[in-house]
Amino acid sequence: MSQHASLKAAKKIVAKRNVLKRFERIDLLRTRGLWKQGDRGHGLPKTKAE
Repeated sequence: MSQHASLKAAKKIVAKRNVLKRFERIDLLRTRGLWKQGDRGHGLPKTKAE
């Protein structure tokens, strides 16, 4: 059974996400020096992706 053409095109579209997951925010804060080992993972400050 073949796949519908509209579903094939959806796989090729990769949009830049503007919302980061928690681990991505922690990694970003760690590189900026705003998060240290042992800090809580909840209530993180807002960050903009680079």
